[in-house]
Amino acid sequence: MKRLIFIIIMLPIIVFSQEHISGKILEANAENQEIGLAGANVYWLNTEVGTVTDVDGSFTLAYKPQYNKLVISYVGFKTDTLTINEPKRIKHWLQSTDNLDAVMVTSRKQTTAKSYYKATNVINVSSDELLKAACCNLSESFETNPSIDVNFADAISGTRQIKMLGLTSPYILIATENIPSIRGASQAYGLSFIPGTWVESIQITKGAGSVVNGFESIAGQINAELVKPSSDDALFVNLYGASSERLELNTHINTKVNDKWSSGLYIHGNKHNKEHDVNSDGFMDMPKFNQINVMNRWQYIDTEKGFVSFINLKFLNDEKQTGQLDFNPDTNKLTTNALVLSGDEVWGSEIDTRRYEISTKFGYVNPEIPWQSLGVQTAFSSHKQESYFGLNVYDIEHNSLYTNAIYNSIISDSRHKIKTGISYTYDHYDEQLDAGNLDSNFERTENSVGVFFEYSFDNLELFNLTAGIRIDHHNLLGTFVTPRVHARYSPWSKSAFRASFGRGKRSANIFTENQQLFSTSRQINILNSGGNIFGLDPEIAWNYGFSYLQGFNLFGRKGDVTLDYYKTDFKNQVVVDWENPGEISFYNLDGKSYSNSFQVEFSYNPFEYFDLRMAYKFYDVKTDYNSGRLERPLTPKHRVFANLGYETGIQENGAHWKFDTTFNWLSDQRYASTSSNPSEYQLPERTPTVATLNAQITKVFSPKFEVYLGGENITNLRQSNPILGADDPFGANFDSTFVYGPIFGSMYYTGLRYKLK
Repeated sequence: MKRLIFIIIMLPIIVFSQEHISGKILEANAENQEIGLAGANVYWLNTEVGTVTDVDGSFTLAYKPQYNKLVISYVGFKTDTLTINEPKRIKHWLQSTDNLDAVMVTSRKQTTAKSYYKATNVINVSSDELLKAACCNLSESFETNPSIDVNFADAISGTRQIKMLGLTSPYILIATENIPSIRGASQAYGLSFIPGTWVESIQITKGAGSVVNGFESIAGQINAELVKPSSDDALFVNLYGASSERLELNTHINTKVNDKWSSGLYIHGNKHNKEHDVNSDGFMDMPKFNQINVMNRWQYIDTEKGFVSFINLKFLNDEKQTGQLDFNPDTNKLTTNALVLSGDEVWGSEIDTRRYEISTKFGYVNPEIPWQSLGVQTAFSSHKQESYFGLNVYDIEHNSLYTNAIYNSIISDSRHKIKTGISYTYDHYDEQLDAGNLDSNFERTENSVGVFFEYSFDNLELFNLTAGIRIDHHNLLGTFVTPRVHARYSPWSKSAFRASFGRGKRSANIFTENQQLFSTSRQINILNSGGNIFGLDPEIAWNYGFSYLQGFNLFGRKGDVTLDYYKTDFKNQVVVDWENPGEISFYNLDGKSYSNSFQVEFSYNPFEYFDLRMAYKFYDVKTDYNSGRLERPLTPKHRVFANLGYETGIQENGAHWKFDTTFNWLSDQRYASTSSNPSEYQLPERTPTVATLNAQITKVFSPKFEVYLGGENITNLRQSNPILGADDPFGANFDSTFVYGPIFGSMYYTGLRYKLK
């Protein structure tokens, strides 16, 4: 084992003999600014040896004496051919065709983009796509994306949960700038802790992701890139107000300190103090809440020496109150049994979270050998949640440290790339639980150290392969190996066949990941099997996937079709069993548990400025429970999605209109069994179907100012009686987890955005 680890670390240090040329491709402009062209094609004439430029326009390419004509091309720019007689570093400016006597061909940037060239199945969601909905926080950023399912976790907390490939968010590695961020104590509510205006773009990776980011991801990875102080507006203000009387304010203030340093202060606040009870069950349909969220971000860039770094400081204070309309925390908090018997009981809940974070990223690109780079990521967070749900108390403190060092280089030429490095993770959990039959303190420390190696072969036009392996030693999970492979083959124009497989392993945080259980009267059962975490064994799963992307031109307009199939097969799983309505049981899987996901997506631009995106998705998600093999509760087998977007032509002053509409239809879903309840507290076996319609109109007055107006659930669909036993919240049949659709009904909002460059 030690020898293998040594080989993995030392591989990139090997020196390869083949010569290379490197350089940067720039956009010619009157101000002589060095504006790099990302994605420019650079290749040797009459060969298949080529590459595309990086985000700053830089590239590296193999050189041989017989290669002497270097072709550089980019859409909208004149194609140039350079004569190269020796390996050297070049800097070349491409001339825009706008300055030439030629026809200018323009295209609109796609708000959601898929690559024909990457081995991984990645969907890039831009900030323009996020603006199609109110997108107040990250949990609300996926309403216009068919690959992610969004629903409420329960009828009490107002928390939105997401699913990918039929599996809930704990099986998805959710990162901020490639640093795992929504995990552990933040799993239940963490998506609401990242404001939407802070997000520059989102990358959604289906299937097992890269070994570089860790061993925990199973269904996929979601990475949120934050806005950068150097490129964000000097001042940005977003004011939002909803018919529910929810108010939000986002302010960005960015300053260029000097030639190398930029700083940004990002402030988010939201507030909702109105009590709503549309269905007249005595409970608030959405919680009252207050949140203050502040981030100070520093960015350092020294292009001459090859250094770039970020420092992020964050603070969050989030307070939620929910429950019955008459609940007063000062007098009704943790109502005692004596008060219950006297008839003075009122059910309520408060969830207070305070979180501190500091993260850094350091990058170095060797100016002399630009294919060699080193990156170091570090992140520390302190998360403290104090909460109660009726008579159930749940407090958790989670301190986490994450570090990751990554070295990038090439083998022989730029078609063969490698990444290798070492990572360390430390997590300390202290959970206090007083819920029915459990009154215990659960405390544990997890730490792991791992090394990884990833090889990528990139023959851009035809074939890509990314194969990675990592070895980790975890104090509670032992030593284990994580392999992951992604491949892409393009046999003809605008096509991409993809296949992937990989293994994931994780420890299940059974309480913080299932906090909706506290808003029930269920007894908690942990069937101890001798494992190291809550007496349970770690979760292990393999994910296999196939995807086909085909672009086309129909009536002179562009479009594409995507077919996806992914299978997740659990070798062990911590089963969360809701099938007995009087209890919730956690135990290790004995049998099979799997998720099959099939999706077909169609995107088309039928006429100028109009985009159409439609999708159909099928899920087959089943688990062997103690009572037999059953469908996963509240998981629809079928989903139909449609999104329409239209923009008017942009006038000289920048003014234009934007129109967006999103439709979702969900088939019926299986309820967990309530057959042993009294008849008045029994539910049918399956839910009704659900159809919702969202729409938004945006008026852009100028590049500086715009106003938007929108509606969610315009058809006013409401789930009737979402809380079982709402008439007796301290009784044996109280349960708020049977949520399959909207509770509040229609909600309308308006807002404005102001930008100052």
